[in-house]
Amino acid sequence: MVTKYYYYYCPEGTESRYELLVFNCEDEPFLPLTDHYHDCIGRIDKSSALSYLNHLLSFFSWLDHFSTYQGNRVQCNEPPEVIRVAVEDYLMVEMGCKVREKDNFRFVNRTSKSPNTVNLFLSAIKSFYKSLIRLKQYNYTNPLLDSYAILDDFKSQTVGVRKDKPRMPAEAGTEDAIPHRRLTDSYFKLINEEWQPEIIDDPYLPSQVYQAGKKVNWSLREVIIARMLFETGSRASEVIELTIGDYRSRKDFQEVSTFNKGSHGKRVKFLRFGKDTVKLLMQYINKERVQYDELQRTFDGLPDKAPIFLTELGTPFSYEAWYYHWDKAIKECEMKLNPHKTRHWFVTTRLREIYNTSKTEAGTKQKINELIKYIKWKNADTIKVYEHFFDEEKHRKAHDEMLENMKKSENAYVEQKKNKRLKNLTVLKNIEDIEMDPEIQALLDGLE
Repeated sequence: MVTKYYYYYCPEGTESRYELLVFNCEDEPFLPLTDHYHDCIGRIDKSSALSYLNHLLSFFSWLDHFSTYQGNRVQCNEPPEVIRVAVEDYLMVEMGCKVREKDNFRFVNRTSKSPNTVNLFLSAIKSFYKSLIRLKQYNYTNPLLDSYAILDDFKSQTVGVRKDKPRMPAEAGTEDAIPHRRLTDSYFKLINEEWQPEIIDDPYLPSQVYQAGKKVNWSLREVIIARMLFETGSRASEVIELTIGDYRSRKDFQEVSTFNKGSHGKRVKFLRFGKDTVKLLMQYINKERVQYDELQRTFDGLPDKAPIFLTELGTPFSYEAWYYHWDKAIKECEMKLNPHKTRHWFVTTRLREIYNTSKTEAGTKQKINELIKYIKWKNADTIKVYEHFFDEEKHRKAHDEMLENMKKSENAYVEQKKNKRLKNLTVLKNIEDIEMDPEIQALLDGLE
């Protein structure tokens, strides 16, 4: 008997309306999670749907073994108050969070023991019950929604400045815009949890990942995808789903066109990678890939719509299939590395090069703007977190130089005293007669 929920993809050649099937701890098909995954497809991208599923597998495994409500194990079809108790227990016991009651909802605080994925779990379980309600498999309101917040929001949108009259539409321009709510409509509200990009500044990280792949016998396909992630700063799906036409569409042989998050498959940006990766890519297309192509075609004979990466069955490679190989390598080497962190590593590394090579502040800003355009951030302010990191580094360097100079001065003082050649301090008696730079004078005045 297994101790965890798990899933299997539908075998090739088997007819099924399910792409994958989830099994419980009794090795029995568990349709609520299976249906939730398939309900998510089309609403969100597959990588997000799979991420939700993996978080829910852990929760339901815990639910089967450790949950309790009035002496019984909690089932997913219980009333909202029961589900909320179970989720609260999971947050505190398994995720190390502190949960505090507030009015009709709960505040959730992460602690040093909590993983970085608390918000993902809460989004996943909220999405799960949305799906079950949509599929008519749950007969209550969503236990992860704060019904009072929704009611308050409804009132604020229907009560207008005209007494006892509904609000006019926004286009009318006769009433003030509705301010955004400070809190979400979630029952569990994660506080002090504004998303921040991670600063990953290990120059040897790519090499560690490549070695991990070598240990678990990655094929050339997995090696190329990993190299592209580190060299381009792209999301995994933006590389995995590349086509031959994406490569042909760029005039530079080190570039490919690809889609962006939210572009719905439209090619709106490009990726640039190293010459060694180009050689490996062409070697893969003309040798390894040929073995799995139904017509054994090389690069020149492939149509533009053909996927660059194929499975051993000749079907388009998917994020889910790729993640299996990535996860196996990372676990084998006892590393903890989400694929998205390669993107953070790329930005950190690129910014370090910009700061080290730019000779003027204007040059630095120009190159940073070029990076923002390349990485296609919707919010350009994201770069400020990285800039803050490098500003702190510059301060540390300047401070270390100051401390080193202080040490030299101390040594010089001691040496002069030994030789009895210490000079007296020069004292300016008539400082009023000295013309002072206005900025320096302002600094001195501020020190009083």
